[in-house]
Amino acid sequence: MPTRQGAIRLFRFSGIDVFLHWSWFLIAIYEINGRHRVYSSIVWNVLEYLGLFLIVMLHEFGHALACRQVGGVANQIVLWPLGGVAYVNPPPRPGATLWSIAAGPLVNLVLAPIMFVALKLSRASGMNLSAPDIYVLIRTLYIINIGLFIFNILPIYPLDGGQIFRSLLWFIFGRARSLMIATVFGFIGVAGFFLLAFVQHSTWTAIIAVFILLNCWSGLQHARALLRFEKLPRHQGFSCPSCKASPPIGNYWKCARCGQPFDTFQSHAVCPHCSANFKTLNVWIAERLAQCTIGVSLPLPLLACNRIN
Repeated sequence: MPTRQGAIRLFRFSGIDVFLHWSWFLIAIYEINGRHRVYSSIVWNVLEYLGLFLIVMLHEFGHALACRQVGGVANQIVLWPLGGVAYVNPPPRPGATLWSIAAGPLVNLVLAPIMFVALKLSRASGMNLSAPDIYVLIRTLYIINIGLFIFNILPIYPLDGGQIFRSLLWFIFGRARSLMIATVFGFIGVAGFFLLAFVQHSTWTAIIAVFILLNCWSGLQHARALLRFEKLPRHQGFSCPSCKASPPIGNYWKCARCGQPFDTFQSHAVCPHCSANFKTLNVWIAERLAQCTIGVSLPLPLLACNRIN
């Protein structure tokens, strides 16, 4: 998964930083030169590639803004050769996670009729004959947007469709088991992608299959950690305000002063190693419970892969 390391910061919007990974330029050169016969000038190829990533970026902003709407954390988007990744961490609730994920494909759905109208108007005005480059650009971006939606909605973890499937299962099976089930379906999808790559002799499909495989494996390990976490003994009398789960018994909190782990509920918010007192007990407990998944939480990467052939 790409990170901001080795990436160029493009801009900041609504508190969300957008980065462009250095590898994007290498693939951009290859892709742009590979379609030089489609347009009369390579400038149009550049515009097409930039348009593709504009759609991807809007998709990722859909994820990030929806996550913030439900009280989650989302402050970084990274664009790279396989599309984009919005680093979001929604509250650990199925509804909040579902909305954070579904908002990305919904952006593509909103764009679809707008681009369809633009395509019809350009054809009705004779642009396909008088300005064929513009017409082909509009038509290609319309097809790309539809392709992105169809690809991302596939029920294969960690694609949006797979994570939507996981969120729906969460209502029934809980957080850990829903992720376990989704990753199993993801592995089945990986097998299908490898088979497709072999039949089509497609390098990009194979790369996507490897990417999905690695994320499925990571998701499976996360699910196992969540299952272990659910079986831990709990402090009775306390509960998370979001999911109502009681905090675990054990040294799962780290002191901000000395860095040593301790059980904040057992020691009444006083570090037993350095005697640091963390404000008042009520404030400290509220802050710790707000984290809820301490010890096992991971940023949830939502992606929009743009390689569909």
